[in-house]
Amino acid sequence: MLGSPWLLWLLARTLSLAPRAQLLGPQDTEEEDSVATSLLPMPCDYDRCRHLQVPCEELQRAGLVACLCPGLSSPAQPPAPPRLGEVRVVAEDSRAEVHWCAPASPVQHYQLLLWEGTGVPHRGPPLNATIRRAELGGLRPGGAYVLCVVATNEAGESPVPGLVGEDPDTVAFPNFGPCGRFSVPPRPGTLVHAAIGVGTALALLSCAALVWHFHLRQHWGCPRRYQATA
Repeated sequence: MLGSPWLLWLLARTLSLAPRAQLLGPQDTEEEDSVATSLLPMPCDYDRCRHLQVPCEELQRAGLVACLCPGLSSPAQPPAPPRLGEVRVVAEDSRAEVHWCAPASPVQHYQLLLWEGTGVPHRGPPLNATIRRAELGGLRPGGAYVLCVVATNEAGESPVPGLVGEDPDTVAFPNFGPCGRFSVPPRPGTLVHAAIGVGTALALLSCAALVWHFHLRQHWGCPRRYQATA
């Protein structure tokens, strides 16, 4: 039959052009798993103590897949207290560098409260919510201070524990709280001047004592010992 070889050839040609199913190897499976893993939400690169930290909401919008932000309290509530970190005093410049960590609350800005003794604290200017580090200037050499970090949002201000109507010098602050104490040591030049002043005062006192001694000798004369005669 003439048509049979042609039909067989046409059938073979059709089968050769048909798409063949490809088996997935181990490498292809790993690539698919990595793609699926990359699409899963991961924790955001957010650190509460990092200076100039971008808000976590902006980090969520930056990626292809929204990352996971740490939990925050309700914006309708005042913020929880921040955590005061290191206070590094630079005695030569009469200043201190302050570091703190953000609370688990929405924050609009921060403020620093500074006490020197009793009375009303010095309240610093509002600081942006991304700031975690600030500098205090104009400190008095030899002074002792109480420092608190306060966070503020639309609902109010974070509480300052233990300082409601009390003397800051006598309050015991909790560890990892918003407040702490620090002191500024005297400048090295001040110690030298004080030592020179004390030495000068001692020298003047010695000179005054000698002058008074010679004055008494000239006025009363030297005491003499009389020998007993036999």
